Amino acid sequence: MRTSFSLRNVLFLAILSAFILSGCSSSKKTSTATEEEQITFYCSGEEYQSDDKYFRANAIGESRDQMIARKKAMSNAKASLAGKIETVIKGTTDNYVNSREFNNTEEVEERFESLNREVVNQQLNNVKTICQKHTRTDNGTYKTYVAIEMAGNAVEKAMEDRLSDDKSTKVDYDYQKYKETFEKEMEKFNKNNQ
Repeated sequence: MRTSFSLRNVLFLAILSAFILSGCSSSKKTSTATEEEQITFYCSGEEYQSDDKYFRANAIGESRDQMIARKKAMSNAKASLAGKIETVIKGTTDNYVNSREFNNTEEVEERFESLNREVVNQQLNNVKTICQKHTRTDNGTYKTYVAIEMAGNAVEKAMEDRLSDDKSTKVDYDYQKYKETFEKEMEKFNKNNQ
């Protein structure tokens, strides 16, 4: 019986040791998981945010090819910029149309929205790059950081030109009222994005 008793003791000690060792190793893993590394985002920060005069956007593109990284960054930034411009123009259009009395409000809204898309697409060709940085990562890929901007008054002017040229909206179009509405939307957009 002494043999079975010592065998039980050995087994018990082996299991106890396994629990103790696994407890020690898991606490080591936990302590290394809390370490953090600061990451630098170039072309971002307060000076690259939209304000009441400029629409601005920034983005990052990554690829094994440096030119593709740049194209991705620019494409992402333009998509972001387009979204911001569309938000302001949509708000302007909604408020402008609702403040005016048109014979067929639905038709006017649809026409304004169509013109909005045309203007945004046209204006995206006129963006200005205000920051561009290129890096290479440890794994051999390239990253491009980019920030772009477009003047709010350029968008407003393009919209005015399209609206005053469009035969179906020209009769009811009031430039001064549209401009005031646009400027209010720019201010509201700026306050919401700070």
